[in-house]
Amino acid sequence: MTAHPNLVLSGMQPTNVLHLGNYLGALKNWVRMQNEMPCLFCVVDLHAITQDVGYGKRDELSRATLEVAAAYIAAGIDPAKSPIFNQAQVPEHAELAWIFACVARLGWLDRMTQFKEKSGKHKERASVGLYTYPVLMAADILVYKATHVPVGEDQKQHLELARDIAQKFNNDFAAPDFFPLPEPVITGPATRVMSLRDGTKKMSKSDESDYSRINLTDDADAIAQKIRKARTDPNPLPASKKELEGRAEAENLINIYAALADETAESVITRFAGQQFSGFKNELAELAVAKLSPVASEMRRLLADPAEIERILKTGAQKARAIATPIMDEIKQLVGFVGPR
Repeated sequence: MTAHPNLVLSGMQPTNVLHLGNYLGALKNWVRMQNEMPCLFCVVDLHAITQDVGYGKRDELSRATLEVAAAYIAAGIDPAKSPIFNQAQVPEHAELAWIFACVARLGWLDRMTQFKEKSGKHKERASVGLYTYPVLMAADILVYKATHVPVGEDQKQHLELARDIAQKFNNDFAAPDFFPLPEPVITGPATRVMSLRDGTKKMSKSDESDYSRINLTDDADAIAQKIRKARTDPNPLPASKKELEGRAEAENLINIYAALADETAESVITRFAGQQFSGFKNELAELAVAKLSPVASEMRRLLADPAEIERILKTGAQKARAIATPIMDEIKQLVGFVGPR
């Protein structure tokens, strides 16, 4: 089998404000990965309209797209090294998604658990876009022949579908090595950061309580206050990881500290074993402020000049299209579309 050159593709939806979970679960790792292999980072605005679309939402979508791009840059992604762009500026994403929609099978999409969760009890009211979301995700990845995709646990099933689609396309069109089978990259002790109010629920942009999350736009006072108000149990910090069983809030705060400090959870437990959470929270608040306040400050600076962010996105899209267009031309030839050669 032909070896494809390593290439990372990942992205986030421009919906609501990005938070600590996005930073620790994705952005922090993206910054590291851009020094290890070529990367493309996308603001997935086409995905953002699968659930919430309309005239009244367009300004919100535009604003959120600029905010997410600003967060990428503020966190340390260098757009000169790793292009940053939004999907809507690269039409090859949608073009390939249609071809993949004809390659994929309904039975595959029926098994996607995230659609069932997001559509709820009234799936007949959900958009077709929400149902075919994983097909567009496959196109996002494979239009660049990306080989590695940083994903959370909730996206692993979608990446497996992308691999199935790639394999079926290769088989259907007698091109066994055309698309790579992309590999998931799941890194870090806190890839799944939980709510500060309920350690059994994932930290979410849509949670009603702002105290459930630390937003990347929060200032130092807000960050410290949210850490100090985070829910814990009355027991002191444990002496071993085994003692964390059944203590979801305690485990969450320890994992957050470990990820921010680039340490293991075990080393954090060893250092703070037996201490009260009030003292630990003060230490965690200082660490979080030191790590996150510069990101928030840089985001505010960038967002004061939206034209510059738009320029970065346009340049990134041009670089992305330089990769995607020739691949799309090859795909059209394989499928049998008539057009320029």
